[in-house]
Amino acid sequence: MSETPDRQEVVELAKRRGYLYPSFEIYGGASGFWDYGPLGTSLKNEVVDSWREMYVVRHGYEEIETTTVGTEDVYEASGHADGFADVLASCTDCGTFFRADHLVEDHTEVENADGMPKERLGEILAEEGVACPSCGETLDDARVEEFNLMFETNIGPGSARPGYLRPETAQGIFVDFQRLKRYYRGSLPFGVTQVGRAYRNEINPRQGIVRLREFSQAELEYFKKPDDEIDIAPVEDVEVRLYPVDEQEDEDGEPFVTTVGDAVEDGVIDSPTIAYFVGRSQEWYESIGIDPAKLRFRQHLPDERAHYASDCWDGETLTTYGWIEVNGVADRADYDLRKHAEHSGEEMGVFEEYDEAVVREETVADPDMSVLGPEYGGAASRIADALREKARDEPGAFGGDEVNVTVDGEGYTVPVEAAGFERREVRETGENVMPQVIEPSYGLDRIVYSVIEHSYGTDTVEDEERTVLRLPPGVAPFDAAVFPLVSKDGLDEHAREVRDALRDAGLRVKYDDSGSMGRRYRRHDEIGTPLAVTVDYDTKEDGTVTLRDRDTTEQRRVDKNEVAEEVRSVVEGV
Repeated sequence: MSETPDRQEVVELAKRRGYLYPSFEIYGGASGFWDYGPLGTSLKNEVVDSWREMYVVRHGYEEIETTTVGTEDVYEASGHADGFADVLASCTDCGTFFRADHLVEDHTEVENADGMPKERLGEILAEEGVACPSCGETLDDARVEEFNLMFETNIGPGSARPGYLRPETAQGIFVDFQRLKRYYRGSLPFGVTQVGRAYRNEINPRQGIVRLREFSQAELEYFKKPDDEIDIAPVEDVEVRLYPVDEQEDEDGEPFVTTVGDAVEDGVIDSPTIAYFVGRSQEWYESIGIDPAKLRFRQHLPDERAHYASDCWDGETLTTYGWIEVNGVADRADYDLRKHAEHSGEEMGVFEEYDEAVVREETVADPDMSVLGPEYGGAASRIADALREKARDEPGAFGGDEVNVTVDGEGYTVPVEAAGFERREVRETGENVMPQVIEPSYGLDRIVYSVIEHSYGTDTVEDEERTVLRLPPGVAPFDAAVFPLVSKDGLDEHAREVRDALRDAGLRVKYDDSGSMGRRYRRHDEIGTPLAVTVDYDTKEDGTVTLRDRDTTEQRRVDKNEVAEEVRSVVEGV
């Protein structure tokens, strides 16, 4: 496990070097909002591109982009309008708002207060004499109530049609499902991805950069037949650190390292499809710079599971904020599609054709109402319904000349001829299936911060301590930096030629001639640039440049015409 850095030093580096900026800083800022600077934007884009490479390119799942504003009926169907809330506690003396579960966890010995009923949280605040962190008065009479986390808005003038900023990207995919199943020609399984913004009006965001009111998600919705599972063979040997429910509930329980294959075989992860995406997530995290020793997958406890999830495993990274959730792999079953079908009245199932048609016998009744009507009057239609039901459930009752049915407690005898009973063969070519959904969802901002913190380190070079971001070359904001030894004697012109040649080769390059060479090296070590190319007087003589490695600080001479190939081989890990 790598060293644990000082959080403030990491945050200060991120702000100083252009990774992250506090939003609205000149107006005093606002908790829960951060901007990406030039380097942060580049790093985030590389992380997103790497995620797309995994799911869109290698797996062939398609990507869509849906609106960030949703109509109220969408979130009524999904359950967010009624159930997407935290419990808010407000001090009656100073009026400050807090998350009630955070107050309980921070100021009492109660653990896992998240998910407790508001009434119980209020009781604990009063019983334990918890004081308001702002004014110091006890919270025994605090107002405790549920607070919906969605940002509400109105669509169009006035308030005729309420809407919400989306709290997750998933619902846009579910709402578009009818179109998507046609796009995929109704063939399961298929995957749909989306990358975009989501919004949650947190009561009192804590944990700085990792608790945001506006954030980016990357989600995959994998639609499959109920009994189908992904083959785990490609990831069965991937080692993962798991923290299942039984270990969490055991006083001496601990996370443990196993392989994906063993996790499925031993029943630690019941669903091979969930296990598959846990394995893929592990591989991806390591590729972008997450320290595997600071990564685990924790299974949701039964009382913390989302209303739609039958099982969920959270990817968590260890940071100076503690273990933070960076992704979840959830089994959403058919909850979302079923709810949207109920609320919209639209068909969300997929017609699945059988390999071979199935022929079965069906018994039906088609009552002759011209006989039943005059004979039974107002009871005729109910008698007809009873005959149809009996034909389906008790076909043997139609073996004689008459059949008996009971309607509202009264018995009726009907001629079989008038009942219209018949046996017929039905040829079925398929069935309507409601897809099950497995959802790997990733919180990009927390992932980016984890990459920065896990890459942060210090060491000593030439008796001088340096700070270095050991970002994997594939996600670093720059592939290389180009330095002229001095900005005279034509060296700056040669350096710009090298820079331009690298850019023409599709590489991201920073030209830097500010300060001493040592200062420039240290600056780009801190930025995380993997390679530095120095143009000196020998370049004018023999056409070679110095190529310096960020991590080892080793230097070697390279023909300037081969620099692009050398840099590309490092970036692509060839």
